[in-house]
Amino acid sequence: MDRAVRVDVNRMNLSTRRVLFLLFFLSGFCSLAYQVVWTRMAFASFGIITPVLSVVLSVFMLGLAGGAWAGGRFIASLVEKTGLSAVIFYAGAELLIGVGAFAVPKLFAAGEYLLLEAGQTNSLGYLSLSALVLAGSILPWCLFMGATFPLMMAYVRERDCQNTESFSFLYLANVLGAMSGTLLTAVVLVELLGFRHTLWVAAAGNFIIAVTGGCLGWKQRGFAAVATAEAKRSTVPGNPTLPGDSRSRLIKWILFSTGFGAMAMEVVWTRAFTPVLKTQVYSFAVVVFTYLGATFLGSLAYRRNLRAGSVRSTAELIFSLVIAAFFPILANDYRLKDWVSLTGLHISQDFHAVLLLLSISPFCAILGYLTPRLIDEYAAGQPRDAGKAYATNVIGCILGPLVASYGLLPNLGERHVLILLTSPFLILCLPFIAALKRRQRVGMMATAGAALVWSLFFAVDFEGLCARTQKNTVVRRDYAASLISYGDSQLAKRLLVNGIGMTVLTPVTKCMVHLPLAFHHGRPESVLVICFGMGTTYRSALSWGLETTAVELVPGVKEAFGFYHADAPQVRQNPRGRIIIDDGRRYLKRTDEKFDVIVIDPPPPIEAAGSSLLYSKEFYELHERT
Repeated sequence: MDRAVRVDVNRMNLSTRRVLFLLFFLSGFCSLAYQVVWTRMAFASFGIITPVLSVVLSVFMLGLAGGAWAGGRFIASLVEKTGLSAVIFYAGAELLIGVGAFAVPKLFAAGEYLLLEAGQTNSLGYLSLSALVLAGSILPWCLFMGATFPLMMAYVRERDCQNTESFSFLYLANVLGAMSGTLLTAVVLVELLGFRHTLWVAAAGNFIIAVTGGCLGWKQRGFAAVATAEAKRSTVPGNPTLPGDSRSRLIKWILFSTGFGAMAMEVVWTRAFTPVLKTQVYSFAVVVFTYLGATFLGSLAYRRNLRAGSVRSTAELIFSLVIAAFFPILANDYRLKDWVSLTGLHISQDFHAVLLLLSISPFCAILGYLTPRLIDEYAAGQPRDAGKAYATNVIGCILGPLVASYGLLPNLGERHVLILLTSPFLILCLPFIAALKRRQRVGMMATAGAALVWSLFFAVDFEGLCARTQKNTVVRRDYAASLISYGDSQLAKRLLVNGIGMTVLTPVTKCMVHLPLAFHHGRPESVLVICFGMGTTYRSALSWGLETTAVELVPGVKEAFGFYHADAPQVRQNPRGRIIIDDGRRYLKRTDEKFDVIVIDPPPPIEAAGSSLLYSKEFYELHERT
């Protein structure tokens, strides 16, 4: 038996490799389908606010990190104790992920009910409790998602103990599936099937994977423990990394830093590109799709170079990463249209959007090449080491968006945040300077230096354009958005949120409340204004001497009230009025108050991600109850 296994573990045929590729493609598809749907459901249940998005993404990544570490740590002992193939445990993980499709909506519904009494969405109590509810709802399933990599790598070791690049093989399939899942879920499945049935489709995918994995495990029965022992005894030639040495530590620092920087930049790109990409439901999905698509192409290039024996050096990749990090800043320069127009050509809005998406592609492609390359080098096919390395990368992915959303963006402009996030990559270049040829070193350092100087001192982003072209410009930032107020005359004042024009100072917003109050049967006593804007509707409602409540999602909008109305301090002191920072849909669910008139003026366009939940059947049913 031992001899038969010895032959088997050194060969994995092409058909088996294709099956594993398809399994991980489908797994990646289902995982991103869950992330897209769970995020949209979390918005509907807990509010369309940045903390909700940040918590969902962070918990998702936390689960991947914890699952990757635990799967790599315990799979060998599980195989030895049970005698079952590692693919059986992989199948079990996929089966449990599928169960999450049915459990998470119920957990969200229960959590939403518990949080209705937790106060405003910007309160510490609400933010803390919502984070706990979201974590408790989705973390268990994300842990199983993270465990799939080391579990399947352990199966590959059972079949081929000399395989040292199984992570990059599985990573390539997973990223391709994730890319497909992101776009198809947001654009097709949710639109045709809705949230619940889209989750059912993803669950069916997980169950198919589980059945297929079970069949693979049945064929491997009786040989798994012997194969694992054989893999332990085998030596892997050419493994340059031993745990604990300086090269190993450097690889982990690179993985952490690239994960941190990439996910933080994704948050900043989404906010910086909003003036061009707009706020439609699909805008964020398009950014994620581009990110994953470029990552896939980078991973594909690595796999091809690996087969050809011509893998790019880490030094080249790190220096290239620094240069590519500046491309989005350069492409987002708002003088680009003027420069192109000098040649007689014209850049349309759609072309500019494509250009911005292309600008992030080189950075993501380099990461798609570098990440699996480093993990292959660190782990050499060992599930335990791969779990550690992948978890290190994902921990960076967890911290990056949180630091960007709550530490950097409230205090700095998007352009300066992107420059700051590039600084760790500049530091990582230092150990690799000597590894480059002189001509390469001079060329890359000169290019990176020129891009840095231009981005710091000469590039003009949307905020800079407004400061140059508009009078009396005031910028406010918070965790939710960047706000620009400008205009020197009373009727020329504008409000922009993340570069999107929200409203102008106009008498129309007065009529929005005056008309329904004038035609109300009987004497009205209370008014609810959803979406504060410049405060004109709120101010007009108070002029009737009524109890007036305004609900606004972005804290900075409330603070900008005084820019548009000179009497704002007096209006805010009116005892009959109050301004609440909350999601309008959530506020109607949690309040016991009844309102005679409800005025809603959500931000344009009507297909924006936030507005889409306000123009819905469920939202108008809430109106009927209040």
